[in-house]
Amino acid sequence: QVQLVESGGGLVQAGGSLSVSCAASAGTFSPYAMGWFRQAPGKEREFVGRITWNFGITDYADSVKGRFTISRDNAKNTMYLQMNSLKPEDTAVYTCAYRTSGGLSRSLRSDSVYDYWGQGTQVTVSS
Repeated sequence: QVQLVESGGGLVQAGGSLSVSCAASAGTFSPYAMGWFRQAPGKEREFVGRITWNFGITDYADSVKGRFTISRDNAKNTMYLQMNSLKPEDTAVYTCAYRTSGGLSRSLRSDSVYDYWGQGTQVTVSS
């Protein structure tokens, strides 16, 4: 019953920056981790990055490492994605995901471990 709402998508020129957020309506509950995925037209959904809620441990795809930063506000159950030095190939629908519990046997890079998904927000990077 967790609902995720992304916001902050839009159009930005290459080299620019954009920040998107994902708010989870989970009451007093907190996720084990939240992650960002993206999907461009004609391509499979790919992992962007994630953050664990307890210690804020992050992990990023190589394609965005050094450019994107994930953070979270524990009290608000909100995750943020700061995107810098954007490239046209970053154009995609960015979707957040919510993992309820720990005890994972698979990597948080796998979309199969997430329990809830947002509707996605479009990020378009122009040349």
